[in-house]
Amino acid sequence: MKSSTLALRGSLTALITPMREDGSVDERAYAEFIEWQIGEGTEGLVPVGTTGESPTLSHDEHKRVVEICVEVSRGRVPVVAGTGSNSTSEAIELTAHAREAGADAALVVTPYYNKPTQEGLYRHFMAIADAVDLPVVIYNIPGRSVIDMTPETMGRLAKHPNIIGVKDATAKLDRPLAQRRECGRDFVQLSGEDHTVLAFMASGGHGCISVTSNVAPRLCAQMHRAWREGRVAEAMEIQDRLAPLHDALFVETSPGPVKHAAALLGHGTAHCRLPLAPVAESTARQVEGAMRGAGLLN
Repeated sequence: MKSSTLALRGSLTALITPMREDGSVDERAYAEFIEWQIGEGTEGLVPVGTTGESPTLSHDEHKRVVEICVEVSRGRVPVVAGTGSNSTSEAIELTAHAREAGADAALVVTPYYNKPTQEGLYRHFMAIADAVDLPVVIYNIPGRSVIDMTPETMGRLAKHPNIIGVKDATAKLDRPLAQRRECGRDFVQLSGEDHTVLAFMASGGHGCISVTSNVAPRLCAQMHRAWREGRVAEAMEIQDRLAPLHDALFVETSPGPVKHAAALLGHGTAHCRLPLAPVAESTARQVEGAMRGAGLLN
């Protein structure tokens, strides 16, 4: 059994990075946001993924955001730091920093744009896992990276003691079954698609790295807890309540809509760095309507 796997389950939040109107990182708002997330029942924190605007953060900013998350969380929930890159050496550098900062694991995305083969993917992740003694969660998101890691390649990687799981954003509901067959039952499978969480867990998944939990952390955590405790009808009721919000948060490219939603709750501004533009008025109205429908705004 892989020692770190059981700690990663339930509702983990793919954290936004709050910014001021001038685009600078708002460290105070970020620290307060993390405290709120933990207080609302979030079971894990994932800083500087795509939702955290990792593509437009400098390396120094990226590292500081990880450090703040670790410092504020103080071991109360696991911190899975985004450390991926389409440069293997850069991914190793960011993963090494995450380990030094005290993160519990690294979330490493499949290399985007340069489109490696399955053998290239295998060697990329093996190089990171060999170089840094930190649990690695593979992030498979073909919609953004263009490549799709096969269950067979994942099975090869799962033999490495540092490669403990996957964030699966394929939205293919047969995928967790194939990955469990190739990787074993101890391999942690976390959905990267809010819409498919319960179906994913019914097929062997362990939880979700969620965008929606940025603004509905308590409901997301309650849904996972209900599922684990066998209260399926209650979990499905929460799922239905959140579905319009899932839709609204992806009307435009994330994290634009979710940062607008977080700003409505008082967590930073809606600002995203270019090339992400402010959300359209129609998107803002849909987000606000979905939040009211879910009971998040009075």
